[in-house]
Amino acid sequence: MTHVEDELTSQPECWARAASQAAHHAKVLPAPGERVAIVGCGTSYFMARAAAALREGAGQGETDAFAASEFPHGRRYDRVVALTRSGTTTEILDLLGRLKGATRTTAITADPDTPVRTAAGDLAVLDFADERSVVQTRFATTALTLLRAHLGLHPDAAVTDARTALAEPLPEGLVECGQFTFLGRGWTVGLADEAGLKMREAALAWAEAYPAMEYRHGPISVSTRGTATWMLGDAPDGLAQQVRDTGALWIAGRLDPLAELVRVQRLAVAVAASRGLDPDSPRHLTRSVILAP
Repeated sequence: MTHVEDELTSQPECWARAASQAAHHAKVLPAPGERVAIVGCGTSYFMARAAAALREGAGQGETDAFAASEFPHGRRYDRVVALTRSGTTTEILDLLGRLKGATRTTAITADPDTPVRTAAGDLAVLDFADERSVVQTRFATTALTLLRAHLGLHPDAAVTDARTALAEPLPEGLVECGQFTFLGRGWTVGLADEAGLKMREAALAWAEAYPAMEYRHGPISVSTRGTATWMLGDAPDGLAQQVRDTGALWIAGRLDPLAELVRVQRLAVAVAASRGLDPDSPRHLTRSVILAP
C-alpha cells in the first residue's frame, strides 16, 4: 500500500477526531461577525475556498479565500486563517510575517514544530492528520472538517459516508476514461477544483473543474464517449441527462460532498496504478514549496 492510500483510508477516523476537537479550538478560530480571509496554497487553497463559502453562506460573516501569494494587502480583515500542512510553505510564512502585529492570524497545521509556530499568532494543530505523502488527502479534508464542525455544519453522516466511499467499488468503466470533469455548487466548487488537482497530481490525468451551472457554457463540448463528468453535491436540473446525451459517463454525488472527494482520491490512485505510475512520487512536485530567497 502506498503512503497516499494508507492516509486516505484513515480519513473517517481523522474527521471524527477533528469534529470532537472543534470546541477546544474555538477560541483561535473565527468568531461570528468577524470579517475573515482564509488562505492556502495548492490543495489548501481549494479547502480555503470551500470553508469561506460555507462560513459566509451560514451567515457567520463576510469571508474571502485567496491563494496566499494573491492576498490583497489593502483590504482589512479581523482575522486571517492560514491552512498549511507542513508549516513551511514560503508564501504562507511570508504572508503571516507581513500581517504580524496588524491582523490577528491563525494557522491550522499538522506540524507545529516548524516556522509557522512563530509566524502565526495562534495555532490549531491537527498532528494526527499529518502525512508522509506529497499528495494531500487526509490533512486537507480534516482541516475542512474542523472548520465545518466549528460552524456547526459537520453532519454526522459525513463520517459514515466516508466509510462508504472507501468500501464501495468505483463505478464500472471510470478508471478507463481518458478525461475527467468535476463539478460543484457553492462550497463544493472548491472541492471540485481539488478533485481535478488530485487527478493531475497522482495520475497525470486530463482533469478539469467548473461550477456546475457553468458547464453548459462551453466546457460540455469536451464530453463524449470515454470521458467522465462527476458531480460533487446536488446537480442542477437536467444536467445529468445532458451529459449522458453526449455519451459521457455521469457520476452523481450520492454521498456527503467531502466523502465524494474521498471517492475521487481513490480514483486518482486507481488511475495511477492503471498507468503504471507511483502516486507517492508525483512528477515535479515536493511535499512543501520552499522558495530560495
